[in-house]
Amino acid sequence: MALTPLGNGQMTPEDKQLYQALGQRIATARKALGMTQTQVAERLGISQQTLAHYEVGRLRIAVSTLVPLSEILNSSVDELIYGKEAAKGQNKRGPASKLQQQVDQVRQLPRTKQQFVMEMLDTVIQQAAH
Repeated sequence: MALTPLGNGQMTPEDKQLYQALGQRIATARKALGMTQTQVAERLGISQQTLAHYEVGRLRIAVSTLVPLSEILNSSVDELIYGKEAAKGQNKRGPASKLQQQVDQVRQLPRTKQQFVMEMLDTVIQQAAH
């Protein structure tokens, strides 16, 4: 994976701002899950230093890295790039439904607990269908 530093003369100020904002959202999502840079970096197959550079906007993150990163952070690529509010559409009216709030909370759980919740839901849905 090629690393491209910011400020190499080829980046516009808008690009630099985008990568810095993206890095902040990555750091915020990682911290919200209680994960370290090392844990996320290992799952991505990159060094902790590379992730640190992404988080401060010093390096451009490869587009191919965004999907696995969003999965690790229980987020969407849109949320990482644009922020949660922009990704969800700010023209929605009213607070999130109780179900949506619960789904958001489940997304913050570790993978094993998410799997457990999904299995429970599958069981309830199957029982209700019969």
